[in-house]
Amino acid sequence: MISVSILNEKENYEQTINKINKTNVDYLHLDIMDKTFTINSSFSIDQAKEINKLNNKKLDIHLMSEDLDNILDEYIKLKPDIISIHFEAVDKIDKYIKKIKKNNIKVGIAINPDTLVSEIYQYLDQIDIVLVMGVKPGKSGQTYIEDTTKKLIQLKKMQPNYKYLIEVDGGINNKTINKVKDYANIIVSGSYITSSDNYQDNINILNQ
Repeated sequence: MISVSILNEKENYEQTINKINKTNVDYLHLDIMDKTFTINSSFSIDQAKEINKLNNKKLDIHLMSEDLDNILDEYIKLKPDIISIHFEAVDKIDKYIKKIKKNNIKVGIAINPDTLVSEIYQYLDQIDIVLVMGVKPGKSGQTYIEDTTKKLIQLKKMQPNYKYLIEVDGGINNKTINKVKDYANIIVSGSYITSSDNYQDNINILNQ
């Protein structure tokens, strides 16, 4: 499955979403940054609400925030298919997992490039998605970090014992897709798709 990130299209997201709506992509990936966990910011909750109205794909929300106590409820109200939160961003992650699942939304834990898969072992039986970052969170258009593939292989080997899907986010294009496609169930790609002249052509290449 492919999830299109529109992080690179903050100033032009309406037109971008209209193009995405005409493709057969599975998800719209919405990166939410509020400068608590990343240097940069992205979409506000008001923009997220507008995006949700414009979008006809399943919504895949990636919360890069340490302020979940104040913002999580607003994103739950959007009724997305997935909400992923960062392992490194908050303490007592269990309560956020429970809150998301209570609202019949798939819950994901995102891990940074420097975080080991072993650090989230205790949560694997509680979650629906493991979101592995292939770049440092916060900016679109970065180069895929090669060691990410090792984590994907590790998660793939463990997957039969759990119910999670594996998602990878960052640096995915027509060249790096071969490093992830055998291991990830959901592949996030941003600028490779949204900077192209034909979104569907590039989506097809990633789906091959």
